[in-house]
Amino acid sequence: MLIRDALLVALVALAMLFIVRWRAAASSAGVDSASRHAQRPSLLQIAIGFVTDFFDTLGIGSFATTTTVYKLLHVVPDEEMVGTLLVGHSLPVVVQAFIFLAVVHVDPSVLASLIAASVLGSWLGAGVASRLPRRPIQITMGIGLFAAAFFMLASQLGLLPGAGTSLTLTPGKLIFALVVNFILGALLMLGIGNYAPSMILFSLFGMDPRAAFPIMMSSGAMMAMAGGIRFMNAGRFNTRAALGLTLGGIPAVLVAGLLIRSLPLSVLRWVILLVVIYAAAMMLRSARAERRVALLNRGLLPAEPIA
Repeated sequence: MLIRDALLVALVALAMLFIVRWRAAASSAGVDSASRHAQRPSLLQIAIGFVTDFFDTLGIGSFATTTTVYKLLHVVPDEEMVGTLLVGHSLPVVVQAFIFLAVVHVDPSVLASLIAASVLGSWLGAGVASRLPRRPIQITMGIGLFAAAFFMLASQLGLLPGAGTSLTLTPGKLIFALVVNFILGALLMLGIGNYAPSMILFSLFGMDPRAAFPIMMSSGAMMAMAGGIRFMNAGRFNTRAALGLTLGGIPAVLVAGLLIRSLPLSVLRWVILLVVIYAAAMMLRSARAERRVALLNRGLLPAEPIA
């Protein structure tokens, strides 16, 4: 109980720091120019936050779906997408963490250690990701979307490991899980969500799937805030779109977490799967076009003849 209470206090403290830092970053952008960063989010951006965080709370995930919508509707430039996802989804995931910490019991020492490993990986990973140029981001996000689609397909076809009943991990399994969570924390900073691989890991170890939710949501909230602050420092996020995710996401989490008990999600998952595959292909296509432009600018490709 003491460890869980300490985690709740840490979440609140980090969330307050995150909000203060975000306000400072937004104010700085507004002083520098009257650009889109200083504007209020549109209804579309708020709606994206509501829909993606609603289904994130129900276990579909938010990174792949938000990336897909952003790519299809050209809401955010590719190089700002990861930072926008991290900043915008952070506070809704904090609310998710509070809900699942309150209603799902899991070994507190396992919970705390896995969260710490994830946050460390995200902090170190964000330092690299926040300085990457556009093309590596496009490639990693495209690969990440294809990976998410693979896990969605495996889940739909019943190919993932079956559920267990354990609420803790043996020391050997815990050490392995710590290493994996560190890596997942770093990959999250490249826009690759941690929900699907986390669920597979915990299922392989025989844990109750419900126990995975407080671990994923708590670590996800802290990872996103820690990484998001580094993206704020680098100026690699869209304040307007991120605010839309937050304003739409928080009420969506409350509705999904407190009012919804079950939904027929199978058909919806198939639709999302197809759309995510399309977005992944578009992201890699953009990376290919980016490479071609770079080669043309360096004179390494012949210019296309004018018709």
